[in-house]
Amino acid sequence: MGKERDQSERTPGRIEIRITGFGGQGVVLAGHIIGCACAIHADKQATLIQSFGPEARGSACSATLAVSDGEIFYPYIRRNDIFVAMSSEGYEKYHHELRDDGMLIYEQDLVHPTFKPGQKAAGVPSTRIAESLGRAIVQNIVMVGFFAGVTRLVPEEAMREAVLGSVPAGTEELNLKAFSAGLDYARREITTPTLDLKRPPAEGVPA
Repeated sequence: MGKERDQSERTPGRIEIRITGFGGQGVVLAGHIIGCACAIHADKQATLIQSFGPEARGSACSATLAVSDGEIFYPYIRRNDIFVAMSSEGYEKYHHELRDDGMLIYEQDLVHPTFKPGQKAAGVPSTRIAESLGRAIVQNIVMVGFFAGVTRLVPEEAMREAVLGSVPAGTEELNLKAFSAGLDYARREITTPTLDLKRPPAEGVPA
């Protein structure tokens, strides 16, 4: 297993993502949307793994994604290139997995991170933005929109299509508003790309 993990870290073009929060925040749906945007609408490969704490609601839960331009042979992640934290408990549990050159995206009203020198980070008040739309429950979609604007992992339209294909029927308009609100916040607050997703391959691995 160690050998497989080492190889998973050293695959050029592979991006590892963890999304965490508490049960009820829509962590898994957020991961599902990002994975669908990559795999269905952006011609990439993606795998999704989810985990929960002892209680399904209220305890820390997470979803992990491996995204690649090529085939994914090992779906588990070890060090996050992108870490999305929507709760303080989730942040405390998983923040050590973030690479020094990775990107932290966080719910700024709920998570108060300790930054490493030079660490890339971007915060968004996703819950407050969702509440301003009339439904706090869509804060995860606000976060997905912010994620799209900050990382530029896939085209914005690919993420928008994934939102439309993933949310319950009858909620499309509200969820698209939430996505656009998060995206607009990123456009206002983030003036330059904050994460270099084209990190050069590890030494000894051909590009």
